Amino acid sequence: MPKFFVSPSDLNANFLVLTGENAAHAKVLRLKNGDAVTVCDGIGTDFSCIVSDVSPGQISLVVQSKAPSAAEPPVFCSVYMAFAKADKFEHVIQKATEIGACEIVAFPSDRCVSRPDEKSLAKKLERWQKIAASAAEQSGRGRIPQVIVLNSFEEAIRRAAACDLALFPYENEQKLSLCSAIGNADFQTVSIVTGPEGGFSPEEVLAAQQYQMKICTLGPRILRCETAPLCALSAVLFAAGALD
Repeated sequence: MPKFFVSPSDLNANFLVLTGENAAHAKVLRLKNGDAVTVCDGIGTDFSCIVSDVSPGQISLVVQSKAPSAAEPPVFCSVYMAFAKADKFEHVIQKATEIGACEIVAFPSDRCVSRPDEKSLAKKLERWQKIAASAAEQSGRGRIPQVIVLNSFEEAIRRAAACDLALFPYENEQKLSLCSAIGNADFQTVSIVTGPEGGFSPEEVLAAQQYQMKICTLGPRILRCETAPLCALSAVLFAAGALD
């Protein structure tokens, strides 16, 4: 069934109108009166609708029912990734959205090779949010993850540490496994903080420890910076029952 995302402010209890890119997409799909579609508010609620009128530039829908999106995981997972070279962060945005992340956060760290300036970040952030929206629509999500840019490593770990479970995967950790760090999955919010191509500095690891984040290993293999957050995210959602 076709699915469209609209702003919560555009929702009405009984009817909806698709315009702009949504209307253009509906035209490509050749929707006609009586066809069933799903409309999502992007924050977790799906609306089952029937097409009532097809006009140039807009599609009118009648709302039949609404319900929480069945595609959303039971835990709110935030993926924090230090700035990386080339399109690695874009890859993580797309795949983390498909897997079930609810928020994706970029931040600078000591060993970042990529350090975009304020002007380029504004353009990147717009593109990154579009990638998240496209991936959410393609994968049938009920939420479009928000892509956020923070100004410092300190701000990132302080924010991440506020979650019920705050994970800090580190390649030199030898004792605490990801499985042990996750435990019995008794959490509602999770943060996963991963580093750039060169990993985290010892000083950054110490800072994370001071914020009582769980410094853990992702196993005996060294993972690329774009692989580590997706590995940890999948493990967290599996433990939480979100992949059943």
